[in-house]
Amino acid sequence: MNYPPKQHQDSNKNHMINVIKTYPLATIISVKNNEPYITHLPLIFREEDGKLIGHIDKFNPQADLLKGNNPINIIFSGPQCYISPSIYSTTQLPTWNYIKVHLKGTVNAIESKEALKESLIIMTAFFEQPNHKYILAPDNPRMEGALEYIKMFEINITDWEGKFKLSQDKKPQDIANAKEELIRRNQESIASFLDKVF
Repeated sequence: MNYPPKQHQDSNKNHMINVIKTYPLATIISVKNNEPYITHLPLIFREEDGKLIGHIDKFNPQADLLKGNNPINIIFSGPQCYISPSIYSTTQLPTWNYIKVHLKGTVNAIESKEALKESLIIMTAFFEQPNHKYILAPDNPRMEGALEYIKMFEINITDWEGKFKLSQDKKPQDIANAKEELIRRNQESIASFLDKVF
């Protein structure tokens, strides 16, 4: 038996890149002496060479592992939610739908302060799309001071795995219903959740 089921695997790299661009906060995992180091950081996909670019606080213990061509695992998480059988037109059991992208690669530090500054400007511009209400200027004094505390790294991706569990094994109407439910529950749950915790 193949696992995960083939219908829940998406090998289309463009689909996975869309997940990365839309949900850029990644879970990055390194291992040292059999102990995992895990940090959540936004990463940018660099189109020209297909690498991921990120920044980490130099005092984060994982920073020492983000260099030297070390192996790394990355997870990007898209929308997810519980799917009630009540939304289907046929008899089904409860399930959970989600989108994840799992990547493996090697990571190297970029020591150039100019490259770090440029990447911070590019990353800010990417996140400010489409209105660009804020522009990070190259001579911003706050950025200049922060450069001493930030480490830049780039990830060469070696393995791509798209996990798109979206009720693909159901009838077309039920697939459409599950898609609508994923959209509805994600839109409604954010305000409710934040009211409880913030």
